[in-house]
Amino acid sequence: MKIAAVQMDVKILDKEGNLARMLERLNTAARAGARIVVFPECALTGYGYTSVEEAQPLAERVPGPSTEKIAAAASQLGCTVIVGMLENAEGRVYNAAAIVTSEGVAGTYRKIHLPYIGVDRFLVPGNRPFEVFRSPQGKIGVNICYDCSFPESGRVVKLKGAQLLAIPTNWPVGSDSCQHTPFVRATENHIFVVAADRVGEERGFRFAGRSHIVDFMGKIHAQAGETEETILYAEVNLPEADESRVARVPGAWEFDRIADRRPEMYSALVEPVAGRK
Repeated sequence: MKIAAVQMDVKILDKEGNLARMLERLNTAARAGARIVVFPECALTGYGYTSVEEAQPLAERVPGPSTEKIAAAASQLGCTVIVGMLENAEGRVYNAAAIVTSEGVAGTYRKIHLPYIGVDRFLVPGNRPFEVFRSPQGKIGVNICYDCSFPESGRVVKLKGAQLLAIPTNWPVGSDSCQHTPFVRATENHIFVVAADRVGEERGFRFAGRSHIVDFMGKIHAQAGETEETILYAEVNLPEADESRVARVPGAWEFDRIADRRPEMYSALVEPVAGRK
């Protein structure tokens, strides 16, 4: 099966224009055979807002006008789409990704870890546990940008059965995450990773590009440069991620990063850090 990462520029305060460009790229990717298509973080809305009041008019409920249009396209094209956006729910605004399949909107993931940058400074952290979204193509987990700086974020979705970790991101130039994170999360969790970053400039920030599609052994199947808008493609077999045991030399060099875990030794992960709230 072919999957795709869309690396694109995004215009702040231009949701309709962004949506039109996304639908065009979705059509291109699907016509090229892609059955899962991942867009960048906040691809629908832009990211560099200076207050929640400025951002809120661009936020939408899900399902809503934009996701309904994307769902119609996904149904026609027979694919699943991960869409970075701002979600308006219960009077709050979340940095979110909508998971849209050919059967409709499967749900949203709300970014759990919020750095002090861009619109994240003013939003509400995600209020739901990590989830695995089932699609006709396979089982998908989502981390948004800064989430994947926390190893637990990828591990939880793997333990819940994800075969693919989608990372919609807005890595700015100067971030070291794009250099290392997709490969580490892929290999430590034995999972496929699609990291879709954006390019261009927005209110003084330039974005790093360097989107990747990586397999569970850390092999790069596709990668982009730092400036160009492009669509990455890779042929993958998602069920291969279900078998986590690796036999480099059968009977002599084998390991399983999931089965070999020692959770009873990890209690510090859930203990409060002294001196911090």
